[in-house]
Amino acid sequence: MPDWTLSAFSDEAGASCEQQIAALQRAHISRMDLRSIDNVNCTVLPVPHAKEVRKKLDAAGIQVQMFGSPIGKIDIADDFSMDVEKLKHLGQLAPVLGCHAVRIFSYYNKTNRPHDAWRDESLRRLRELSALADTLKLVLYHENERHIFGDLCEDVQTIARELRQPGGVFRMIFDFDNYTQSGENAWENWVRLGRVTDAFHLKDSRGGQHHPAGQGDGYVREILVDALKRHWKGPLAVEPHLSHSGAVAVTGPSGRANMVYSKMPLAESFHIACTAATGLLDQVGASYH
Repeated sequence: MPDWTLSAFSDEAGASCEQQIAALQRAHISRMDLRSIDNVNCTVLPVPHAKEVRKKLDAAGIQVQMFGSPIGKIDIADDFSMDVEKLKHLGQLAPVLGCHAVRIFSYYNKTNRPHDAWRDESLRRLRELSALADTLKLVLYHENERHIFGDLCEDVQTIARELRQPGGVFRMIFDFDNYTQSGENAWENWVRLGRVTDAFHLKDSRGGQHHPAGQGDGYVREILVDALKRHWKGPLAVEPHLSHSGAVAVTGPSGRANMVYSKMPLAESFHIACTAATGLLDQVGASYH
């Protein structure tokens, strides 16, 4: 049985459930990271709507691998209860959609409070979310992202040291592109973070502009080869960002859409990203499904 499972942020192919299913089937990918569907973010998706989505996904043979939530993408001065309510709602959706994994972030610091204060408040919130996730039978996956506390490698290491436990409710995503966008060397970060990496986001860039995975400066191929040597296992998600679709725009993305791909229909640029990712996985000899 393959140890790697592949999904994609299918809302970058189209807004509707039907468009996302069609795009995944065309790419021969049987899992999605559900960020938004039918123009509704997963953290506010009504349960009856989610039940209808589940019927359509089941009929198409597609599973939800992870909720692509925006939890943690607010400021440390903002009301934390907003994120608590979002996580509680995902706890309601988990049995409906058959998914218990939730992507999260670790908070902005727009008022430039001292780094220690930023760290302490971010960790406090992440601990509370972890405790709640445990009661809800959810698993949190922290993504390194520009300008949040868990942006640069040193602070990501702090988060992992303070919160991550093998097989626990708090895990870590390695996003190649976000490290590159932050001015760090993704390979050097992998050397430091490989032992605490639980998932990958297949996204790449060069000179601030997004490219298909393996075609930028994120050392995607080299890191995947090394992950295989380490007998790494876990989920991977294609997150194209080749075009700043409506679904991407609301996330406040870093980097620039690729001018070549952004002129295409969303479904086409999404397909190119998925094909590049699966081709790369095949080239390095990964066994995935």
